[in-house]
Amino acid sequence: MHDLFHGVLEDFSDLHTPGEALRITVRLLLAAVLGGVLGFERERSGKSAGMRTHMLVAIACGFFVLVPQQFGMSNADLSRVVQGIVTGIGFIGAGSILKLSQSHEVRGLTTAAGLFLTSAIGMAAGMGRAASAILGTILAYTVLALLQPLERKLLGEESTHHHKA
Repeated sequence: MHDLFHGVLEDFSDLHTPGEALRITVRLLLAAVLGGVLGFERERSGKSAGMRTHMLVAIACGFFVLVPQQFGMSNADLSRVVQGIVTGIGFIGAGSILKLSQSHEVRGLTTAAGLFLTSAIGMAAGMGRAASAILGTILAYTVLALLQPLERKLLGEESTHHHKA
């Protein structure tokens, strides 16, 4: 019984200090909040991948890089984890793209690109690169929320209506 209890304790020993637990909590919360900012904008625009989806993608990507980093994985090995994340997010993005055969319209490209960028923001937050993650979020939000009205004004409502994603 003692060995079983000791084994369970080892499974919960990945956070050795309160400081380490706080650092990991802050990284994952930052990923969630930043993903939520982008997801909120997409949800406000009536897109299918909204706040919860973007938050989950950011948290997942944060976890995928944080745990190996916490384990002491080398940068070369961690780069393979990042490659796997990029591939996986590519599949999620591909699933959000639709080609409407009757109107010859493609939808979902912006959603796919947003999820792709959200994954990068989650990875940055998970790796402890908070300033980079915040900057990426500000730039992405600017593109998603502020440039669309400018695009409509410059190109006219008709031409941008056919390229909504």
